[in-house]
Amino acid sequence: MKILTVNFLTCAVKACKSSPSSYPLHFKDAELEQQELDFNPTFVRNILPRVDWEGLKVTAGELGFTTVPATKPEGEDVRDDGEKLLRDLHTLLLETQVMEGKLVCGNCGHEYAIKEGIANFLLPNHLGEWSSLR
Repeated sequence: MKILTVNFLTCAVKACKSSPSSYPLHFKDAELEQQELDFNPTFVRNILPRVDWEGLKVTAGELGFTTVPATKPEGEDVRDDGEKLLRDLHTLLLETQVMEGKLVCGNCGHEYAIKEGIANFLLPNHLGEWSSLR
């Protein structure tokens, strides 16, 4: 699971939908792997406006990445002269993958297992949306 993907995820438990503490999901026992990819500065520039920067800072800090800027890079920071920054973001967002571990909701504490780089977001029946209809 790429770090970029986690930036777009929130807890699937219905009761957590309106809680700000359900985002971002927090890693627990994460095993990281680097997968080298061709550097694509255009992609990084285009995805940055869609990234929730505060959520990314939390996730990066929990995983030990301490070089994430305090504020979201914009304008001149992401132009051609900001190549080191773009490369660092490329490495964090696209090349860093969590292969094993868990994602934990800060609101309800539900844990989503990550196996072989894939998170399981299927909820047990008592937590799912359909449980209230039975």
